[in-house]
Amino acid sequence: MTYHPKSDFLAAISERGFVADCTDLEGLDDRFRSQVVTGYIGFDLTATSLHIGNLVQIMLLRWMQKTGHRPITLMGGGTTKVGDPSGKDEMRKILSVEQIEANAAGIRQVFSRYISYGDGPTDSPLVNNAEWLDRLGYIDFLRDIGKHFTINRLLAFDSVKSRLDREQALSFIEFNYMLLQAYDFLELYRRHGCILQMGGSDQWGNIVSGADLIRRVEGVQAFGLTTPLVTRSDGKKMGKSAEGAVWLNEDMMTAYAFWQWWRNVDDADVTKFLKMFTELPIDECQRLGALRGSEINDAKIVLANEVTTLLHGPAVAEAAEATARETFEKGGAGADLPTVTLLDDEVKNGISIVQLILRAGLAKSGKEAKRLIAEGGARMNDEPLEDAGLILDAGALAVPMKLSAGRKRHALVKLEN
Repeated sequence: MTYHPKSDFLAAISERGFVADCTDLEGLDDRFRSQVVTGYIGFDLTATSLHIGNLVQIMLLRWMQKTGHRPITLMGGGTTKVGDPSGKDEMRKILSVEQIEANAAGIRQVFSRYISYGDGPTDSPLVNNAEWLDRLGYIDFLRDIGKHFTINRLLAFDSVKSRLDREQALSFIEFNYMLLQAYDFLELYRRHGCILQMGGSDQWGNIVSGADLIRRVEGVQAFGLTTPLVTRSDGKKMGKSAEGAVWLNEDMMTAYAFWQWWRNVDDADVTKFLKMFTELPIDECQRLGALRGSEINDAKIVLANEVTTLLHGPAVAEAAEATARETFEKGGAGADLPTVTLLDDEVKNGISIVQLILRAGLAKSGKEAKRLIAEGGARMNDEPLEDAGLILDAGALAVPMKLSAGRKRHALVKLEN
């Protein structure tokens, strides 16, 4: 990117690595310098929680509001019924209306921790595209909106072309998704004066189509901006761990486990993650990321604390750090570790160590738990576990027991009194 933006918003996000492509960066920069810009990002409701891969977009909306502009979080209650084919190798499962509504309720709680909602000039409206898509007359939609799209152009989109090139099914309902997303942008322009759509780089075709639709229908210039695909140094996508997705809702991932994920990132990712997922000054991000040896661990603790504070609050971040220090530096068992609580009836005949490892989420199968023990990767109260056939009774569990898998994953086992 040769152009260096001058507006507070675009300068901040460019410096922090958020910008991949823009339909007209200089023109958009002029808008941000001359007016309060309204921009949006859409979130499909495919799960009850967002994961850390979504944090790129959430932080983008947060920076927009912090620099005096108006972000819109668009809940995809309507488009989720269709399914976005972008970046997908196969057809998405069609979700029920009840499941989509439950997912909306779960996701909504995260946004308010990052973005201010209300009626002020830079407050965000929380909008659901089911408001207009559920009432859409299909024939009218085809006449008014469909006439602006050609099949030739739709077939050229990467999201469509890649599926067809691999001879994988692309349903007609998914094929409609691009028109619906473009229509969302048009509706948000009409309802809220929204002139900017942002999203991941896989959304470029959809975003450009929306801006083009506004130009054709309303005769107004609208803008699109995409973020790069953020990967870890090992090449894996953000949002994944060995155990699965790293969720933002605490009922799906404990705050301590969330804190630990950031504490354990690769050294090579520290600078990038500090820039994108915290609000620390750029110079401080670079200073921390340049630390080497054991000092880089201090930078990772700062990263974990900053990210956890934004999502869960400072008290929770401090408690997670205290638990980690207790666990790793003192060999103790911090109070915030994931906990398995057993009832007397469950242990009256004894309970196997393999079952406890499974219950604690330290292994996904009995076979994996036994292999963990055989390879010396399991510990009980910081002592190596050697007997996969070990049976524990109520007496052995009279005080809380700490189980560990490797050096970084721990859990407590308690007997309920």
